[in-house]
Amino acid sequence: MLHLIFQSPIDKSILDRMAHGDSAVFLESAVLGVLSHGKMAGILSNKLNSNSLYVLSEDMAIRGINEIELVEGLKVIDYEGLVRLTVENPLIASWC
Repeated sequence: MLHLIFQSPIDKSILDRMAHGDSAVFLESAVLGVLSHGKMAGILSNKLNSNSLYVLSEDMAIRGINEIELVEGLKVIDYEGLVRLTVENPLIASWC
């Protein structure tokens, strides 16, 4: 399953609902919640053991966020990558 996370701050219960092997993309304001100095950093780092986590590069750019500022291990993707993930995952949940 692919989880599209738009909300900020990120609700930990959303991450808790993810099954092993699920993927999540952080979009829009949610990109602010995946910074390495943020309160979700430890939770996101642990989640990377069982899930793939992505951040949309265009939303990072709009907010002036550099890749070096992200929790280590998150993958930066563009819109093409987002489309690829939506095609690869028949089940998609959006969290606003």
